[in-house]
Amino acid sequence: MVKPLFRPFILLLICAVLPLMGEKQVGKLDWDSLEIELTALYGSRAGLRLRAWQKVLDEQHVTTDQDKLTRVNRFFNQLNFVDDISLWGHKDYWATPLEFLGANGGDCEDFSIAKYFSLLSLGIDESKMRITYVKALSLNQYHMVLAYYPTPQSVPLILDNINGKILTADKRKDLLPIYSFNGESLWLSKAKGQGKLAGKSSRLSSWNKLRERFNNSALRKPLFIP
Repeated sequence: MVKPLFRPFILLLICAVLPLMGEKQVGKLDWDSLEIELTALYGSRAGLRLRAWQKVLDEQHVTTDQDKLTRVNRFFNQLNFVDDISLWGHKDYWATPLEFLGANGGDCEDFSIAKYFSLLSLGIDESKMRITYVKALSLNQYHMVLAYYPTPQSVPLILDNINGKILTADKRKDLLPIYSFNGESLWLSKAKGQGKLAGKSSRLSSWNKLRERFNNSALRKPLFIP
């Protein structure tokens, strides 16, 4: 879960890094090399999970957005929820989709990020998706979900690891939206609508140095943020 203390920091971090990771981690993967590397680091079952993800991304008959949402949401929700301290020994670590698959687990950020990049790879327009911070009222914790907007004025569909059923936001009374973002923009959220545009994520140029800390392989060493 997302702790209130880390919310402003996390927001700046991911808005700066999302565009880079989207291009490098999902766009042109060398599946054979990644399977070898992932298996070496995490074991043979990690390689199987990678190939299962490849199948999700390569499925030709999945053509509608709804089918893509369902397939991706179901696939990643099979992985385990594990908090960052237990998994990475760090209070707040954002795993790439490959690290998430390798470890076979992660927290709510990792679920949402992996779904976001997978759907981008499947051709869903970035403007239709927002990674969204919410308050999970039933758990009294901050949380992250992925919101999908079929049209600019639609009530979004929510992809969540707590509730695996994809529902419109107005049917998720247990979630209170706070703010949302994608690789381009940042919004202050409203309960059912688009929210108020708060600027472009590209304005966060001071975080460009983070891009230099990524290389072509997300597997060589986890990126711990000081």
